[in-house]
Order: sequence, then structure tokens, then C-alpha cells
Amino acid sequence: MGHTLYDKLWDAHVVRRGEGGEDLLYIDRQLVHEVSSPQAFRALASAGRGLRRPETHLAVADHAVPTRARDQAPSDPVAAAQVAELEGNARDFGVRYHPLSGAGHGIVHVIGPEQGFTLPGITLVCGDSHTTTHGAFGALAFGIGASECGTVMASQCLMQKRARNMRVELTGTLPRWASAKDVALALIARIGADGARGFAVEYAGPAIAAMDMAGRMTLCNMTIEAGSRIGLVAPDAVTFAYLQGRPGAPQGDDWQRAAAYWQTLASDGDAAFDRIETLDVSALAPQATWGTSPDQGAPVTGHVPDPASAAPDEQARIARALGYMGLEPGMALADIAIDRVFIGSCTNSRIEDLREAALVVQGRSVAHGVRAMVVPGSAATKAQAESEGLADIFRTAGFAWRDAGCSMCVAMNDDRLAPGERCASTSNRNFEGRQGQGGRTHLMSPASAAAAAVTGRIADVRTLMGDA
Repeated sequence: MGHTLYDKLWDAHVVRRGEGGEDLLYIDRQLVHEVSSPQAFRALASAGRGLRRPETHLAVADHAVPTRARDQAPSDPVAAAQVAELEGNARDFGVRYHPLSGAGHGIVHVIGPEQGFTLPGITLVCGDSHTTTHGAFGALAFGIGASECGTVMASQCLMQKRARNMRVELTGTLPRWASAKDVALALIARIGADGARGFAVEYAGPAIAAMDMAGRMTLCNMTIEAGSRIGLVAPDAVTFAYLQGRPGAPQGDDWQRAAAYWQTLASDGDAAFDRIETLDVSALAPQATWGTSPDQGAPVTGHVPDPASAAPDEQARIARALGYMGLEPGMALADIAIDRVFIGSCTNSRIEDLREAALVVQGRSVAHGVRAMVVPGSAATKAQAESEGLADIFRTAGFAWRDAGCSMCVAMNDDRLAPGERCASTSNRNFEGRQGQGGRTHLMSPASAAAAAVTGRIADVRTLMGDA
């Protein structure tokens, strides 16, 4: 019987077989940021240890950093201390570090691929659950805890439990104004926030083959929101075209050898999957969440559910979500007015995302009473967007244009919602308080967020753009 892509990646990195499904895996690379790394570095220092292979680590501050006044130290003393500690640890332990003012700065899951640090066939970890993003390149990538970060630093290995295999077959062709984010939200709404727990999820099918790397990264990024630590796409010509010429990618003859190996990283035709889900995207509508979990969503043309109509075990969960979100059963999503718009995060802050949003915004203005912001995922993305005129489009429409960082995705910095504020967001989580205590989050695509900004409410971007 053939092997799945996940099985091939796993078996290629086993140092020692363990018992009970746990194996010791070799970890090729680690991304390091200011929130999850202090404990790991302190443990190394107290034990008098160095990093086993410093060159396999890349550090950047992203979660707590300000996205304005970048030339000044963070005003929050906690954030300032976190950034300073990461800078000091990178210097003391010989880890490559991208400073806030540098051209290589950005969100850890954006700059990894941009720098060519993320490559097919490797194992890659980070103290962040959205490390699933990097599986879009055919890498075995997953989030780990702070103590595990230290273990990787000291030994380059981790004990991990092998997952079961799940294949998500995306058939059909995505219609205009439906995106990878909409695919992710529709899939999570179908299978649930724990629907893929215990599985490594491989995305395949014609819709994946037609998807660019930004879309594949978005889809793999959101895999954790379905309960899986592993999202995968087999590398192909789209992957190779994205990587070739990147600073960390192989060059010359090394590129040819690497590409030849990468082409073997696909599930065999007779590989067995423990579970298969099929989603036809041909008629997929733009999606938006109404609740406090990414699986609580619907097409933008839909309505808020009535708890009484749900299964008994879901009624209390839905009622609690509606209470927190300040919504009534039966409301049309299109009747929900918003206060804030956030376009950014490791899910949707790449140049392709900004281009889509700018197409919707161009020639329009942010609705009265709405505050909207665009936060590019990296300094490189920001520079490219400015060179393409996208920043001017956003500024003219009334958006704030910021420096790179996690920003309003997570309330660890200056960008956050006030209690009761309602936000159309391109981020990945709509948990209670995720964007600020008492803040209310509706997840959606960049195009849909842009449509919400200029209409003042959740809107069908297809109607706005005349494509309904």
C-alpha cells in the first residue's frame, strides 16, 4: 500500500520509534518570536547550554509590537521588555534576528515563506498554533509549547504522537469573490471546530491545484481552527515558482536536486486515508462568522441561527455566543452593522490579500462612523503594496495604513477593540476577547472585509462589485 504525504514526511524525520504511537522526530527549523521564546532561552541559560544548531532558527518580534510609531520603542512596558529580551537572546545565542526597523521584519508566518526559510520536505516548528500555515509548502509544520521550544533549541528533536490521515478534496472552480478564506470557513462550519482533531489534513483536488500560494497558506493556517495541528498541500509547480530565487531557497545545482526530491512529496495513488471529506466549491458564497468560534459561520446571505432549532447539545453554546455577540436569532447577517475593520494577520496580510481588498475599496470611502485599518504582514509586503499604489488606494478611502505586525488579530499590542465594538476581521479567531475585552469579531475574507468597510455592515461583495 502507498504512503500519504504526511507519512512520507514523518518517516523521513524519525530518529527513534517510540511506544504508543510516539516517535522522536528530528526538527529541521524553528521560528522564534517574543512571546513564546523567553522561557526556552532562560532554561538554556540556566543549564549552561547553547543552541545545538543556531543557523536553523529565525527570530522576529511580531505579536506585541506596535504597528505605528515604529521608530519608537513600544509604549507598553511589557511589550518593550519582550522585544528587548528577544533581541538580547538572539544576539547571545547566535540566532538570526529581523529587527522591527529592518526590511525583513514581519509576522513570523509571513516572513518564513518570504525568506525561503520555509521549504518543502522539512519539519518546522514555532511556539504558535498557526504554524500550520507552512504546510502549504509540503512541510511538516506544527505549533509547540514554550518548553518544547527549548527542547528543540537544545536537541533539535521532539517526541510527537503520530496523527491519522485525512484528505480534503476540493472540487470545482472557485467563483469570483470566493476565496481560500471562504473555503476554510465553510469547511470548518461543516465539520466543526474539533472536526479534524487527531488528523493530519491534506488538501487536494482541482481547486487546490488552481490556488496560489497565498491561498494555500490561508487554508493551512485555518486548519488549526478545525482542531488539526497539521495542514498540508503537496508541493507542485506553483510552489516551486514561489520559492525559486528567495534568499533561503537552494540555488543553482542545489535547486535542481532539491526540486527533484520535492516532486516525490505527494501522496501515492494507492495511499489509504482514514477519513475523506469532499467540498465542491463551484457555488461557494462569501462567508462570515456570527458567533465566538470559527465554526459558527454562514454565507453572508444567511441568517443568525435560532438556538431552539439546533441540536440539544448545541443550544446552550449558540445561545451563549449570541449573547456575547449581541445578536438576535433570525437576524440577516447583512443587517449587522460594524464599527471596525481589520485587514491583516498571518491568515490574510499578504500582497495577494491586499490587492483583492484594494479592488473593492478603489473609488469608494470608508462608511461614516467606521474605523478601518490595513496591516501588511511584512515590511516587504508593505513596500510592495506601496510601490503598486495599493497603500494610496487604502489611504484615500480612509483606511489607516500601518507597519507590519500581528496587530488586532490578538490583543497583545496597541491595536485592540473596545468593549462592545464590532469588527469585520480577516484574522483567524473570533473567541471572546480575542481582539480586546468585550470585542465582537466577525471573521471573513479580505474582499468581504473591504466591502464591510465601505458599506458599514456585513455585505455581499458580489453585489457590491456587480457580480451577483
